[in-house]
Amino acid sequence: MITDRDTPARLDESLLQRGVRVLAHRDPDLHRAVERHGRPPLWPREPGFQTLVRIILEQQVTLSSGEAAYRRLESAAGAIEPEALVRLGEDGARAAGLTRQKSRYVIGLAQAVAGDGLDLQAVDRLTDEGVRTALLAIPGIGRWTTDVYLLMALRRPDAWPTADIALAASVQFVKQLAARPTPTELDVIAESWRPWRAVAARLLWHSYLSGDRPDRANGSRSSNAC
Repeated sequence: MITDRDTPARLDESLLQRGVRVLAHRDPDLHRAVERHGRPPLWPREPGFQTLVRIILEQQVTLSSGEAAYRRLESAAGAIEPEALVRLGEDGARAAGLTRQKSRYVIGLAQAVAGDGLDLQAVDRLTDEGVRTALLAIPGIGRWTTDVYLLMALRRPDAWPTADIALAASVQFVKQLAARPTPTELDVIAESWRPWRAVAARLLWHSYLSGDRPDRANGSRSSNAC
């Protein structure tokens, strides 16, 4: 079994499959989820500025709404690049349909990267906690955004987005809980899934998107935190 000490830095399809096997053997509830829906997708994203902007735009909304906002911003700026967004400015981002808050966040991120205050290539080489420290220093980037970036873009095996609503709803269903677990309760539940919590998150999202959730009114993954 892979331990915390020798966990590889980046998940791939082979390691995802291995992590699913370990978790299914370790946790009967996850085993049943795998039996129902199979192995989850890797859902990889390319590390870098564009992905971080996209994740910011996905805060507190569905994935489809975040994608629509990204396309509007891209059309207004000409490209999702730091210099292009700095030229667009907050007023231009708002004119493209972004909220005042998200306009401030994405333009602030663009200014940090364009002004050499944030080197995302250097950030990618940091430990999980180092990545969190660097990104949390940017206004508008909170724990959820940082953890999703760690999980999907950097593909760290043990990233765990505690604040994700869909993740909590899936845990409620899979574990047959009376109520949706709080972030603190999610951390306690997930402790036994180390060092594969990012694999568990994918498995739970896959289960959620396949229909295993207490509330089936919204089939898209979203979050209540940044």
